[in-house]
Amino acid sequence: MREFRPDPVKERDLKKILEAAQQAPSAGHCQPLELVIVKDQGQKERLTRAALGQTFIAEAPVAIVVCANTTRTSRRYGRRGEELYCIQDTAAATQNIHLAAYALGYATCWVGAFDEDAVAE
Repeated sequence: MREFRPDPVKERDLKKILEAAQQAPSAGHCQPLELVIVKDQGQKERLTRAALGQTFIAEAPVAIVVCANTTRTSRRYGRRGEELYCIQDTAAATQNIHLAAYALGYATCWVGAFDEDAVAE
């Protein structure tokens, strides 16, 4: 999916989507998941640039940036927690976001190509 209607996402639906993300499994219940909800047009345009010019990001009514706090898993599992478990945990949460959004009638797109430093700004 690369085209989105400009209709806003209902707040109650967004809440359900975010709750679905939080229900994803987490290694040792370390919960590395951090979500950033982006509705501001200027921020979405900056995300578009950080995502190598994928313009559909700025066209979507909301962007959910899925982040992994690697410290939470590395404290318990060391390098494996930092390099593997936190990625698995956030990937499962991302999948839940997509499934919940689809169940509520929304289209989504997983963006994997981006400049991490630019997104962090």
